[in-house]
Amino acid sequence: MSALSATHLPLPNRRQGKVRDVYDLPESDGGPPGGGVLLVASDRISAFDVIMPTPITGKGRLLTQISSRWFDLIKQWGVIATHLVSTDTSRLSSLPLEQRDTLAGRSMICRRCRVVPIECVVRGYLDGSGWNEYRQTGAVCGVKLPAGLRRADRLPQPIFTPATKEAVGTHDENIPFERACAIAGERLMTRLRDASIEIYRRAHEYALSRGLILADTKFEFGIPDAEPDPILIDEALTPDSSRFWDASRWSPGGEQASFDKQFLREYLNRLVDEGRWNKQAPGPELPPDVVEGTRRRYQDAHDRLFSNSN
Repeated sequence: MSALSATHLPLPNRRQGKVRDVYDLPESDGGPPGGGVLLVASDRISAFDVIMPTPITGKGRLLTQISSRWFDLIKQWGVIATHLVSTDTSRLSSLPLEQRDTLAGRSMICRRCRVVPIECVVRGYLDGSGWNEYRQTGAVCGVKLPAGLRRADRLPQPIFTPATKEAVGTHDENIPFERACAIAGERLMTRLRDASIEIYRRAHEYALSRGLILADTKFEFGIPDAEPDPILIDEALTPDSSRFWDASRWSPGGEQASFDKQFLREYLNRLVDEGRWNKQAPGPELPPDVVEGTRRRYQDAHDRLFSNSN
């Protein structure tokens, strides 16, 4: 199996995110009634908001499989609707069979939405940028936390810490809830905050039953065409957008055994410490052991979450 770094399909309005290629998908090309979008998860990987030049073979399929399973669970929980319509690429009848085969397992046919310009982050444990901010201010995104917490400590309750949604290559910024309300509207952000926390609580409980801790995660939401209510879009609870730890090895006070791209971040931080990279584009080429170590962690996360589950 070869890596897929990008796609160039004969569909309208191609745009490229850090990982996904997105196309408009008319109803005549397999989209939902009125048309939708096609999301193709490539094997690209980003860190520190920089896309690495080396892909992680098979990563896009793992992300799609994980997201689609979570979308099914979120639908069962009844917390909020999602954008997922189908993962069946046989619907894309206007595309040549060879292209449909390439897209199989890494594509989602979705409802079209206006994207809410806020990353909805929920933290149940203290790590990453939240840990850095806490050490400086004793708070995260304006949420005051108890004194004396250690890195990777579980918080008294999950907290909502939104961030701006910036363009590729630009760093997202953690912001207080009040600023998110000023950007997107208080009523909408209150709904998204409550939905995000509820999904996190349920997903944390599910992951813990599978031996994993969901330390934190981020969601994106959109407003469908001609509808007032927001829905969950993009991806859900993948190692790209979440921090997963081995529950049996959780030990607050330092780095945790992870099943996400923290392994890649640690390698890149070593390059920064050695003066070999400055966290700016272009990213460095990744050696084979880092590629395989990252891929294996994504596969392990998928297997532990969903193998032998109903």
